[in-house]
Amino acid sequence: MSLVATLICNPAEPELDSTAIEAARAALPSPEHADWLFEGVAADIRFSSNDGIRTISDRLGEALNGLRVDVVVQPALDRRKKLLLADMDSTMIGQECIDELADFAGLKAHVAAITERAMRGEIEFEPALRERVALLKDLPVTVVDEVLKSRITLTPGAVELIRTMRANGAYTCLVSGGFTLFTKAVANMIGFQENRANELLTENGKLTGKVTEPILGREAKLATLFDLRESFDLDNLDTVVVGDGANDLAMIEKAGLGVAYHAKPAVAAAAGARIDHGDLTALLYAQGYRRTEFVSS
Repeated sequence: MSLVATLICNPAEPELDSTAIEAARAALPSPEHADWLFEGVAADIRFSSNDGIRTISDRLGEALNGLRVDVVVQPALDRRKKLLLADMDSTMIGQECIDELADFAGLKAHVAAITERAMRGEIEFEPALRERVALLKDLPVTVVDEVLKSRITLTPGAVELIRTMRANGAYTCLVSGGFTLFTKAVANMIGFQENRANELLTENGKLTGKVTEPILGREAKLATLFDLRESFDLDNLDTVVVGDGANDLAMIEKAGLGVAYHAKPAVAAAAGARIDHGDLTALLYAQGYRRTEFVSS
């Protein structure tokens, strides 16, 4: 089978050099010369093997032990994807929006602890969301604008990822277990064509402590992948999904390229690809894009 291993590090701290490249090549059967996608940051190494991708990835990880380098191994054919689904909280942005809302109710630590357990898959997502939303009752809706303005930061590489893929004909959807009050704004800032999330119920300018049912969680995220794939008549190979939490795992596992991004341990362990060090441009390098092809505006 013709495969490609993409070695990627954080562009803010480039440490991919010829020594690392040769260590990786030595761990691969019949490797070709490295093709730099961005000097010092990302490179492709093509090779042929009938071993499993996970086995090869583990072998490369051992060869690069101690280096902050991510490795994505996949078939060399059809790497550029036509559909991207991305989680929002702690993936496309650096925060968990519900935790930031809870801070205005003096309950951030309590809510954040529930969020962490839900994202690790230790408790069911839907009841955990209802519990956390109930604690937000009577917060003024204007708090959302304050959180967006002063607390939400885009993950490095988010804009380049979405705009580069769109410029190359891909469809992009932000799909979140969070709330439309946030996803609409974040999708607009980054450049997504579509966003799907839960709806916080309001009354007289305040949160009611309830969310519209049914809740968009793990299974609804997976259904979104299937729905959009069918809408655009795409093969599974044409899809890329990125997320960090347990409610992302089903769609990650069913994507052509499923990426766990700085993810919870159980998610990182189960995903076909994982990015632990790089920023979101890693997903472009994994698709074979060169730095010179990135679109940022």
